[in-house]
Amino acid sequence: MKKLALFALYCASSGVAAPTFYKDVLPVLQKHCQTCHRAGEPGPMPLMNYAETKHWARAIAEFVRNRQMPPWPADPTVGHFTNDRSLSQADIQTITDWVAAGALEGNAKDAPQPVRWIDGWTIGRPQIIFEMPQAFEVPESGVLPYQYVILPTHFARDTWVRLAEVRAGDPVHTHHIVVSVREPGSAWLAGHPVGVPFALDPHDHGGGLPGEFLAGYGPGNLPELLAPGQAKLIKAGSDLVFQVHYTPNGVVGHDRSRVGLIFSERPPRERVLMLAAANIRFRIPPGDPDYQVDASVTLQAPSTLVSLLPHMHLRGKSFEFRAVFPDGRTEVLLRVPHYSYHWQISYYLDKPLVLPAGTVIECTAHFDNSAANPLNPDPAKSVRFGPQSWDEMMIGYFEVATDLKNGMRELLVPSQISARGNGRM
Repeated sequence: MKKLALFALYCASSGVAAPTFYKDVLPVLQKHCQTCHRAGEPGPMPLMNYAETKHWARAIAEFVRNRQMPPWPADPTVGHFTNDRSLSQADIQTITDWVAAGALEGNAKDAPQPVRWIDGWTIGRPQIIFEMPQAFEVPESGVLPYQYVILPTHFARDTWVRLAEVRAGDPVHTHHIVVSVREPGSAWLAGHPVGVPFALDPHDHGGGLPGEFLAGYGPGNLPELLAPGQAKLIKAGSDLVFQVHYTPNGVVGHDRSRVGLIFSERPPRERVLMLAAANIRFRIPPGDPDYQVDASVTLQAPSTLVSLLPHMHLRGKSFEFRAVFPDGRTEVLLRVPHYSYHWQISYYLDKPLVLPAGTVIECTAHFDNSAANPLNPDPAKSVRFGPQSWDEMMIGYFEVATDLKNGMRELLVPSQISARGNGRM
């Protein structure tokens, strides 16, 4: 109350008008917050109107002041990204001043036009939706292996996808979803049932190379927006494969997840592919507070870097991407000094970077397996690569745009493709 009175006194004496919700705060919420903080989205509370926002005003001020929200853990001195959701210092000051002045409502006539959100979708209304035919029942407790669901597309011709969005039917119990494209004739998951969830034996990677990544769902990530002239390919006769990671929490759940697609209106100029630099052969010693793991891949054909997605689990501490060019020059692409497993964020380059053939993408990750890590399941345990959150992963996913004729086999040597196939979220 004392701070509130002092701020009000300052405004009165200086002639500065105190911020109001409609004029000053709502535009910030629309641009940075409402994507997640609205009905049906992952944000724990909606921030669509004055009453909803005022109720959480003090908490909002605290979170934005500490830069915990919106989530954006990237080092601001490295790279520029189109989906940078971090608030400017001016935006942070506006919100904290608004709260300090008493969270004033202001005049509704000052409000910006409301954003026209499509109910249930961020990309807009999909042209086609593929949904799990039957619900998967998540038990109250236990450990669930990844569940797979194969859905035929029945596409009679090659189809280019401009936008794709994955929606969890039960987001409370769903940690992540990866939707991949299985081309006709692929040996991956051959012989497994279609349309019903199934799990793989822990030592079974499905036979053959996994399909190309189409879209995913994970904490803090939003659907990607490809540049004009870019698209992803679903070949005629392909299947979509859902890989779903469910997390029991004491209450039975029911999930029917889905993916919505919007097609490219005209033939694209470039094909977008997800690649990865992954390390699946490491052992983090018990109690080690700063264990380093490295990985790299070499591109065999020219391409353009589109996005970066670091992936680790609960012991993940920091992650860095670098490009080493054929002339020996090295450029740091992304640095995440304080990695959080709770935010699986893709970073889309503001200015896509040309990668000549022979460019090496290097990744360095650090893990905290000590008791000082509050998320560490067991600091006395040696940790290896594995699918569950108490295991670890070290994967530097990255997307490139390349010539339409190129696939993974043209971009990576076979051994690199195989290593990538073993690394899933």
